[in-house]
Amino acid sequence: MKLKADLMSPEDMKRALKRMSHQIIERNHGADNLVLLGIRRRGVPLAERLSENIKNIEGVEVPVGELDITLYRDDLKLVSDDPVVNSSDVPFDITGRTVVLVDDVIYTGRTARAALDATSGLGRAARIQLAVLIDRGHRELPIRADYVGKNVPTSGNELIAVQVEEIDGTEGVKLFEV
Repeated sequence: MKLKADLMSPEDMKRALKRMSHQIIERNHGADNLVLLGIRRRGVPLAERLSENIKNIEGVEVPVGELDITLYRDDLKLVSDDPVVNSSDVPFDITGRTVVLVDDVIYTGRTARAALDATSGLGRAARIQLAVLIDRGHRELPIRADYVGKNVPTSGNELIAVQVEEIDGTEGVKLFEV
């Protein structure tokens, strides 16, 4: 893989997440009935950051859960013959609440579809929204994000890597040619 571009610095990520937090609050007329579900792996720390931003803006603590979509993927056999399955960690009821699914990148839409399936097994949400740091296009399903940090048109031979301190020990978004 060859590095093509640095797309977002840590400061850019912070600004995008702050803007997305304001958009979530505005669209939902506050944060009282919100919950955030981070799609494992990098969606979880992004959801935690959104929750912290919302708390700083609104003074409301928005619960954050971890959603493991492994068993809901339609390409499970393509990913691995022996997939590692972690359990979701959602220690609250989503019934009647607004759920915001949080992921790092939306590409084909298949991860978002799997997250919708996984979420429906947790209860009947009043509504489900999707927040992503990067939208790179190339949808295979009719799914779109409600909140986007940055739109980055890509080609099929490019890869976007979102790095978060909590997992990668560094922060930023990079574009690679594969």
